[in-house]
Amino acid sequence: MKLSIHKPRLLPAVALVAVVSLAATFTSPSAFAKTPKPTQAQIDAAKAEEAAKAAAANAAQQKLNQATQTLNQLIAVANAATAKYVAAQKALAIATSQANAAALHAQQTAAAVSAANTTIGKMAANAYKMGSGFGDLNSVLNAQGPQDLVDRLSTLNNLGKGDSVTLARYQAAEAAARAAKLEADRTKAVQQAATDKVAATKKIADDAKAAQQKEVDRLKAIQNKLSQELAKAHSIRLTLEQQRQLAILEEANSAIAAQTPGQSKVWPDRGFTGRNSIRSTDAIRAAAVAYAIKQVQARKPYVWGAQGPSAFDCSGLVYAAYKAAGLGYPAWSRLNAALYFVDTKRVPLSQLIPGDLLFYSYDGTVQNIHHITIYGGDGMMWEANGKNTGLLHTSIYSVKGLMPSGGRV
Repeated sequence: MKLSIHKPRLLPAVALVAVVSLAATFTSPSAFAKTPKPTQAQIDAAKAEEAAKAAAANAAQQKLNQATQTLNQLIAVANAATAKYVAAQKALAIATSQANAAALHAQQTAAAVSAANTTIGKMAANAYKMGSGFGDLNSVLNAQGPQDLVDRLSTLNNLGKGDSVTLARYQAAEAAARAAKLEADRTKAVQQAATDKVAATKKIADDAKAAQQKEVDRLKAIQNKLSQELAKAHSIRLTLEQQRQLAILEEANSAIAAQTPGQSKVWPDRGFTGRNSIRSTDAIRAAAVAYAIKQVQARKPYVWGAQGPSAFDCSGLVYAAYKAAGLGYPAWSRLNAALYFVDTKRVPLSQLIPGDLLFYSYDGTVQNIHHITIYGGDGMMWEANGKNTGLLHTSIYSVKGLMPSGGRV
């Protein structure tokens, strides 16, 4: 059996943007041929772009660090101003309370003086009505005797002296209360002025802090954008390098295969004929391929023994793809690559269709099958390649040891 070998299609030397678009996105299986082979010039251009992005990101980070340091200093100033403002408010509250208490005391003492004045006025009016006061002849004539007269004169004299003393005391207290009120009002006014000054300082500090915060936020947005661009440039550069290395490998393996006219003679059939029937339909095979494509596009990692959903090994990807397509136990179970070779129907390489399985053996024997993939059409396959490479879409000749036939589930 002579195989029709498809040589890798080389990527034309076009602008880097076109290469990046091809490298960074996946398209439908029909759009794939061979792995693109970027030129060294394209890789060098990607390296230069990555270096430029790195320099811009570093410069932006330095500006952000300086702005953040300034912001931290302004925050400290604003916090100190806030603390002074809170203390001034507390002092103002105390001064206001003292002024209110002094005002109330002044009102109370003024009322007491007014009441004393009223009492003395009434006594003077009574004396006037009795005629010439309590010590005149009427008082004497109206007395009931010498002792009564003495008592009357003594009592009136004492009352007059007491009211005079009381009035003097009230007037002194009123003057002191008014003075206390004036001092309390002065203290309150001074504290109010101090509070207003501290409030103005606090506002300036808060405004400066807010303005600097806006600047820091702006620089953060710039730095984040540049970091994303750097990561993208880094990914593009790595993708181009990996594509070139893989394309070179595929070309070498494809050349070896082209020089071998009969694959079946190199790896003869050792009696493992496989199944006589298949379990899949066109729809199931298409669904299995679609599942494999999705995992490769998601850049899922290779983990030995894993069968999804977050990681796969080679046979794990095959098992998960057909299970997702509708095949389940016992018709479909997790096997190793060699057992899948025995448990699928043999299909010549020239008759492969998307969804068929490909097997790789070190020496052509079933027991030494070490790898299994899902055929995607156009000489390409979907595979969980290895720990360092992950999941790939690549040429069927990119892995050494291709078996003389494939398998159909």
